[in-house]
Amino acid sequence: MSGSHRAASHRRSAPAPAPRSDAEQTQGRAAGRRRRKPKARRTRKLTVGTATLLALAAGWFTVGPGRTFQGDTASAAPDREPEVTPMKAAEGHTEAPAADRSSRDRITAVPGLGPSWTAKIPAETRQLLVASGKDRNSSDNTVTLWTRGDDGSWQAGQSWPAHNAYKGWTADHRSGDLRSPIGLFSLTDAGGRKADPGSKLPYDENAKFVMGGRGFNNEPLAGSFDYVVAINYNRVVGSSPLDGRFPEGAAKGGGIWLHLDHGGPTHGCISLTEDHMVELIKTLDPAMHPMIAMGDAQSLAA
Repeated sequence: MSGSHRAASHRRSAPAPAPRSDAEQTQGRAAGRRRRKPKARRTRKLTVGTATLLALAAGWFTVGPGRTFQGDTASAAPDREPEVTPMKAAEGHTEAPAADRSSRDRITAVPGLGPSWTAKIPAETRQLLVASGKDRNSSDNTVTLWTRGDDGSWQAGQSWPAHNAYKGWTADHRSGDLRSPIGLFSLTDAGGRKADPGSKLPYDENAKFVMGGRGFNNEPLAGSFDYVVAINYNRVVGSSPLDGRFPEGAAKGGGIWLHLDHGGPTHGCISLTEDHMVELIKTLDPAMHPMIAMGDAQSLAA
């Protein structure tokens, strides 16, 4: 089993991570008129007229470049939301790409997802979690929950910094490769060592959600599985996240979860801070057929 909880699942046997430029206006000022020197007046008038023509030709305008949100890991800095401005293209994995919009500014396609991904999203899916990795070999990503309205438009919720596997991403995940699988997966089951915080998904409170030892940054792993949501990669849908059955075979790995961030990369899972995991668990609704699109930004844009 892959994922940062491989050790835990092994013990389970059968049941087997900013200053804005101010607007500037330039105004031509005519010098005071003096009666004794008509030539000087004509010169000043010419100067004012020339300045006016130059201003019109230059096309004065207001500029206001926005700030760039720098990606931080969940353990390194307070959580921040990405700032997106119309004056600057999105940068990095923490900025949502420019959205495709129709009339009245409706977002008709989830930013960052290419047409091949968009075509795969079932019509009944109204909640879509997007985990967009910094690059193919990075363990940093940003998670955003999108909600689709009755008119088919998408609305973004908050964006949260997160971790994924130590070596990044792969489209062909294998057990022990230390990469998170790229794909679109449903989210149907939750659980954890702590009591149900108000999940709409089936929730398995179980003392077996335990993880020990230390992670890749020598950080303690204890408590990582206090809250989890199973990602339906090579697992039996509708069962506890602890279920260790692998429909596609053990070689394809499994046990890929959303779980609590421990301050470093995972073995294959996606990790969020505890407050964000609790919010996510409370928000995911089986009636909205939630799914997750996960991968590096370049792969997701394909």
